[in-house]
Amino acid sequence: MFEGRDSQNAGVAPGFWNGVMENAIESRVVLEISKSVLRSNYAKISKAVSPLGVIAVLKADAYGMGMSRMADLLSETGASAIAVAELAEAASACGHGLPVMILGTLLPSEVSEAVNLRLRLPLASFEEAQTISKCACRQGVEAVCHIALDTGMGRVGFRADDALDLDRMISASSLPGIRIEGIFSHFPMAYAPDDAALRQIELFQNAVDLLRSAGINPKWMHIANSDAINNFPAACQAPFTHVRTGINLYGSFDVVGKRSLDLKPVLTVKAKLAQVRTLPAGASIGYGRTYVCQRRMRVGTVAAGYADGLPLALSNRGSVIIRGRVCPVVGRVCMDYVMVSLDGVPDAAPGDDVLCIGESGGVSVSVEDWAMLKGTHPYEILCSIGSRVRRVLVG
Repeated sequence: MFEGRDSQNAGVAPGFWNGVMENAIESRVVLEISKSVLRSNYAKISKAVSPLGVIAVLKADAYGMGMSRMADLLSETGASAIAVAELAEAASACGHGLPVMILGTLLPSEVSEAVNLRLRLPLASFEEAQTISKCACRQGVEAVCHIALDTGMGRVGFRADDALDLDRMISASSLPGIRIEGIFSHFPMAYAPDDAALRQIELFQNAVDLLRSAGINPKWMHIANSDAINNFPAACQAPFTHVRTGINLYGSFDVVGKRSLDLKPVLTVKAKLAQVRTLPAGASIGYGRTYVCQRRMRVGTVAAGYADGLPLALSNRGSVIIRGRVCPVVGRVCMDYVMVSLDGVPDAAPGDDVLCIGESGGVSVSVEDWAMLKGTHPYEILCSIGSRVRRVLVG
């Protein structure tokens, strides 16, 4: 493919294709992120949990929205910190005016650079603490840490229901070169608070009391995620000092649980109508011939597919919006295209905008709609939007 392009463009200046020309070519699929709606969502979350601070969770390249642009926007809103999952993400989050913390744990090979970057480090085991302590002392600095406490998630951290592990937590927190700034935990099911969630808060408080009795006073205490903010007020008040939110920033919610906050969708996914055809009765559409026209019908081919993030589960079930009207998906979603019925849009033409996610003319398709069709949650939908989709900030 590249040989063909080079041979057809002999004499073109070096760097032409990698520079001017390629930058001028528009992406077929665009994800628009509304700055004003994001700021509004943050303000609503902040007001709901006040006086607690808000930690913006920007894992997985800010859930696919782009770390740099999201970090810049949220640094303007008054966010207390940026939280990520691992070292590479943390490095890309630095330089935006906010403290950067890693949630979870560190690999042994990551500790030295994490200390060097002056991140807020997770303290998830005594062995991890020893490595952090050695690196901090070697670099002549103090490592600022947040203790990872396992109150019931069963993932990482000191077990809050194990006396021996709590003793190790105290020992780890007292090592040279380590300063404990905070302590955090995580709910496995905050969208349906029950006695288990209340028990997690009790275990959390017991661990904090134990730390204080040893002369260690964490200033940051956080357990609430987006689900807890909407469903579990006890996690958004004293003794906690902060909450963490990721998906709510984008106006999305888990498909179960309450939606206490009046948040608006931040993102819109737009594609283009590539072709319009009239197919006869009996014509099949798409791989596997999963759709057969029962009558003569107008069919549009949309220039977006599962490589762009459209779930395969939209096949013969989902819909898009063209000229303010709902157009059902017909046939199986392809890697680069999806076919839709245009019977309700007789004036549709190639080049028309196609809303894959968004609202127009009083009808909408949401991230949650896709998640329910796929049998998953909105987090996966956001993180699955393809890399060739161009992300842009609007309004």
